[in-house]
Formats: sequence, structure tokens, C-alpha cells
Amino acid sequence: MDGHATDSPVTVSREDSVVTLRLKRPARMNAVCLDLYQVLDEHLASCEDDPDVRVLIITGSGRAFSVGADLEAHARGTGGAEARARYVEAAQSVNRRIQTMPKVVVGAANGHAIGAGFELLLACDLSVVAEDAKFRLPEAALGTFVGGGVTRGLVRRVGRARANEILLLCPMMSGRQVRDAGLVTRAVPASEVVATAGKLAREVALKAPQSVSRLKRVLNEAEGATLDAVLRMEAEALLACMDTEDWAEGIAAFREKREPRFRGT
Repeated sequence: MDGHATDSPVTVSREDSVVTLRLKRPARMNAVCLDLYQVLDEHLASCEDDPDVRVLIITGSGRAFSVGADLEAHARGTGGAEARARYVEAAQSVNRRIQTMPKVVVGAANGHAIGAGFELLLACDLSVVAEDAKFRLPEAALGTFVGGGVTRGLVRRVGRARANEILLLCPMMSGRQVRDAGLVTRAVPASEVVATAGKLAREVALKAPQSVSRLKRVLNEAEGATLDAVLRMEAEALLACMDTEDWAEGIAAFREKREPRFRGT
């Protein structure tokens, strides 16, 4: 899998079954724009369709993960209603794909994640952030609006009262604070963010791919469902797993006291 040209806003690297997508607009602190969203969505779609890719990592370059929308570009004009609609559609496509694709996505916030950058991080299944980085959803203070599904996702993670505080008061939070609030998985020194994200990604990559993908789907669908609906989803997923070669491999590895070698079949 190759990245776009060297001036691409997203670069790609791969180690075994783990692909790293790096936002690369360091001069703009990885502020998101239409081109970045479109290129990122292309890479996500490619990884989604690649059976040899098991886990993705999204990180930034330079001092930030992403400071959100490129407000200077917006101030210069966005080309009218049609261009604005394309931008919003591209942003929604990226965030939707991260949250619904069968592969696990690990966010690695090497630096600040503000606005749309924070939304992108929150879309990930697992996330590692720099302890001293800054995190904020400032949209209400700027006369704009949040995206990425955070009005749903925040309530699911931290409850309505805390979500109201984050979205209406727009507090600036540190990496430690977002970890303590239950918004991210780990908070570590900035120098350890990418390595820690890689460790989590490799751990997930060793798990049975079909079990992982079904877990992600059921976790997404179970919130708000009735108990009977959840039990039905779990039963269907369990029976489907029982019909895979990986199920037999997992049992054989347990009996033989060795690590399983899952192939995703």
C-alpha cells in the first residue's frame, strides 16, 4: 500500500497487518480541509477492503494531532454552499467509516486535538494521547457546530451532564483530564504516544479478526437496544464465530498451551 505524493496531506506506512495513517499538514498543525478528508477517506476505504490489514493507527505530524478546521481557509471563503456541503459530506464520511468499518482504529494524538481534530480522535475505537496536549470542542464559542457524531458519542461515553459541559462551556482539557473523564484509552508522555498506540494495535492484531469485527459492530449497536435485542445480536455473533476456522484454532491453541495463529477465516 503506497501513500499519495510526498505533498499529500496524509501519508501511509505499514508494518505487518498494522497500517499507520499520518496527517501531514504540519505548517497548519494538521488543520483539516477537504483534500485531507478525501485522501484520508480513500486510505480508510482501501484498508477496509484489504483482508491483510487488521488494525489502523491515525496520528499527526509535528506538534499537533489536528487543531481542527482550517479557519484561515474558511475566512478566505469556501466557494459557496456547494463547496461547504462537499466539505461537510467528506468529514462525515471519514468519521462514519472509522466508526463503522470492521477494522479497529487506534487514534494516536501526538499533540493538540481541537474541534474536528478531537472529533476524529473520538471516532477511533482506542486512543492514546499526550498527557500535556490540549483538547477542546470550541464550536459553540465560534458560531459553528460539532460533527463526527459527537453529540451521540459523548453522551454514550460520559453521560448527558458531562457532554453538556464539554459542548456548551467548551473547556480546554489536558490529556490527563480527557483520560480521567473516560474519553480516551491512555494518556502518556508525548514521546511515548506513537509507540504505545503501536503496542495496542499489535495486541489487537493478534486477536481473531472476525471476533474483533463482530465485537465492534455489536458494541456500536447494543447501546440503547433492549436486552432481548442485545442477547440476539450476541447469539448470532457467537454462532457465526463457531463456524470459523479461527474458532477451531483458538480451541486448539488453548489445549496445546500455545499462542493462536488466527487467519481471519
